[in-house]
Amino acid sequence: MTRTLLRGARVITMSPGRPDAERVDILIDGDRIEALLPEVPEQVREDTGEQAGGDEHGDIDGHTEVVDLTDRIVVPGLVNAHLHTWQTALRSAGADWTLLGYLLRLHLGVAAHYTPDDMWIGTFAGALNQISHGTTTLGDWCHNNHTPEHTDAAVRGLRDSGIRAVYLHGVPNRAPDVPHPVAEIDRLLAGAFRGGELLGLGMAVNGPHYSSPEVAVADLRAAEERGLVASMHESGGAPPPAWESVRDAGLFGPRTNIAHGVGLTEDWFRTLVEAGVTFTSTPENELGQGHGTPVTGQLLRLGAAPSLGTDVESVVPGSVLSAARIALAHQRGLDHERRRREGLPAAETPSVTARQALSWATVEGARALGLSDRVGRIAPGMRADLVAVDTRVLNLWPAHDPVATGLHADLANIEAVMIAGRWRKRDHTLVGVDVTAVNDALRASGERLLAH
Repeated sequence: MTRTLLRGARVITMSPGRPDAERVDILIDGDRIEALLPEVPEQVREDTGEQAGGDEHGDIDGHTEVVDLTDRIVVPGLVNAHLHTWQTALRSAGADWTLLGYLLRLHLGVAAHYTPDDMWIGTFAGALNQISHGTTTLGDWCHNNHTPEHTDAAVRGLRDSGIRAVYLHGVPNRAPDVPHPVAEIDRLLAGAFRGGELLGLGMAVNGPHYSSPEVAVADLRAAEERGLVASMHESGGAPPPAWESVRDAGLFGPRTNIAHGVGLTEDWFRTLVEAGVTFTSTPENELGQGHGTPVTGQLLRLGAAPSLGTDVESVVPGSVLSAARIALAHQRGLDHERRRREGLPAAETPSVTARQALSWATVEGARALGLSDRVGRIAPGMRADLVAVDTRVLNLWPAHDPVATGLHADLANIEAVMIAGRWRKRDHTLVGVDVTAVNDALRASGERLLAH
């Protein structure tokens, strides 16, 4: 199996006990990271036949590809833990929608007109865009599955893109007293998700905020019995009695994920954090559409942290690094304002750091999707999901602080993306993708849908 040696970069491993950034070479064997090397050992040079000043992308001897990443920063593959890729063909159509307008126009309007082909191209193009932005792992919250054919098309879109994903199976406009169709979950487990490394299955349930107590308990128990992540929306309003029913049944745990979380009380945050529940904030959309204040601060005060998502391609762009910067700036702003209100002097150091924000888009995203043992950090034994950030572009040069530079990267800086040891983006270009054909199909889908 081909090995790859990434050399010359400053590496942000996000691993505990290691420096924020360090100069190490990354040796990859197959789909996993084999070793972090402070320098290329002489034996490896002999084995690969590497010569000083050799071809940057040359396959030295057919066994080890040596890639020179001087003046780049390598970060763990980013994790977008909450995105509805099926809406990709409707990009910018809802830029001025409030949350109510979004629900009325999209979920109670155009969503019913989706065909399986619309699901495929939206998911495929949305996943490719995530890869291009440095996302290697996606939590795809798919709740427009009118038929099994719609579901299968969306899953095929993820597989065709080459992204690592947890496909969170949802149901459109499900009534509070209707349970999740677990027969469909079992069909997927026995078929499309049987074996395989890159795609995993989860359940996008209504959750206790939008279900009767009996259904909320039944749905979460079904997920627990199958060992699946159960993700649910919670956005505004006091928690109804179903939350207590789920708590009393002991069904809140590390495989429970709450998207948004806005409106929960401090007591509920404490209960859920102590149970190991994860939270995913989508700060740009939450602030813009009127969900409420992102929950970053509540989690930090309890020693927890959010994962991040970009939520709806129809409303906001899909860059998870942008979400991290917005979450960071918003929380710092809240903390600065609190000090002013309390009559305290201006803080000498920020309340939240760039490294924390980067961890929300890597380590915490992996935790939210139940993949902490595989992705989110750069360490021996972890999957080789990596992003090379080109700091030579004018918007980042000179890169004095590697962590801040990684956080400040934009699409123009994402030079290369590796997923499971395979290059999916190289030299700023997606590998093996006919972008013109994708764009044409996506535009045709969007125009047909918007006609409704």
